[in-house]
Amino acid sequence: MYRFALALAAITMLASPVTAAGTRCRDAHGKFIKCAPTPKKVVRCKTANGKFAKCGTPGAKPL
Repeated sequence: MYRFALALAAITMLASPVTAAGTRCRDAHGKFIKCAPTPKKVVRCKTANGKFAKCGTPGAKPL
């Protein structure tokens, strides 16, 4: 039971920085700053015959 508690504590300590890493950013001096927004995923569209096309063209559907 003691080993299980130690293993659980070790896993918790290792998992904590991973979840916090996405919400905090540091600059070159090590100070916390506001994180830059993540780039949006590019939407690609295909026509009815399966060729890639601009999403504004008639008949093109997003993937």
